[in-house]
Amino acid sequence: MNWVQVSCYQEVHGKGQSGTVMYADARGDFSAYAGQVQLVYLDPPFMTGEDFSMRMRVGEKGWETGRDALVLPAYQDKFASKGEYLSLLRAALENARMLLNETGSLFLHLDSRMSAHARILCDEIFGESNFVNEIIWAYQSGGRSMKRFSRKHDVILFYRKSRKQFFDITKVPLPRIENRSNHMRRCVDENGRTYRTIQSGGKTYTYYDDEPVYPGDVWADVSHLQQKDPQRTGYDTQKPQALLNRIILSASRPGDLVADLFAGSGTTAVAAAQAGRRYLAADISPLSISVTRKRLLETEMTLHMPCDAQNIRMEAELVPGIAYHDVSLKDYQGIPGPVQGLDLVDQWSVGFIESGVFTAQSSAARRKHTPALPAYLQLPQLRGTPAILIVDVYGNRTVWKYQED
Repeated sequence: MNWVQVSCYQEVHGKGQSGTVMYADARGDFSAYAGQVQLVYLDPPFMTGEDFSMRMRVGEKGWETGRDALVLPAYQDKFASKGEYLSLLRAALENARMLLNETGSLFLHLDSRMSAHARILCDEIFGESNFVNEIIWAYQSGGRSMKRFSRKHDVILFYRKSRKQFFDITKVPLPRIENRSNHMRRCVDENGRTYRTIQSGGKTYTYYDDEPVYPGDVWADVSHLQQKDPQRTGYDTQKPQALLNRIILSASRPGDLVADLFAGSGTTAVAAAQAGRRYLAADISPLSISVTRKRLLETEMTLHMPCDAQNIRMEAELVPGIAYHDVSLKDYQGIPGPVQGLDLVDQWSVGFIESGVFTAQSSAARRKHTPALPAYLQLPQLRGTPAILIVDVYGNRTVWKYQED
């Protein structure tokens, strides 16, 4: 039996209706989704002048111990000039506005370097009257400076598409913190409920302890991901899911489409899927597409990314059965480097290939709780040409079509 590399431009999992992952530039053509998106979250480069990487665990041992890992280039945050950076940002913001429906919202995540310039751009593109909030995400992680007050916050600019904006803050309640009420008078009503009162401006305000409070525009209760946080993917600048949960739950409804044109580690799409929203995730980093794909394998995903034949050798075996074929990987030899064999394989799927579209039937990926690849994957005996899709640790995607000797 032989497996022959073939070109592929799209892969589909299930019915592909949960969302879409695209290998695409934020400045690219998203007109197919014009007016369909409820929420756009943008986390672009911050113009730091730095290179960012991904720490990719390798093989079963690497995933078990965390020691065997490659440090791979993820993306560059380098621009020839401020003008070049702002040109990228303008194009992404214009795409965001085009994508949004009339009730939609934009959340633009930056830091102090370019947030002032971004505010001017957003006012121009969305209109000053559609500014909603400047959210300060304050955190404590990282080093401390002795030359200035340490920079310990990011800025998230919140704009609406129009006055018809949807927003429901009651979906993101916070627990009432005891020490914030210490200056208030504590009382108990006739039903045994504890409440606090305070007088201000000649009025008395009453707050019950069992009633929720809601976030203001300073978010100090969401921390950066710690080194051993189970959410960590190894992709630099990954944002905590709690941050995206707050944005998605308050500014969209179940079934709505949530877009992220700088997908990075895929957290926005993951948070959207878990909240019952659909997702549109785009990035130009192959490693971003790889990690996002892995995190969304359990959803009904459509992925758009061309893959053509490469100088890679693969061996696999297909054992026919009554209702299912058993497909097992035997070897994989990629580009020359420190890692070879099946340790190179990070994810793989079996399915069918037709006209450049790979339809997945079963998938597996290395994770901390499943460091070893399964001995085989099962492929139902449906009409179609059996195929294997492999994503290796470098983010390379290859598709192999089965043909009998």
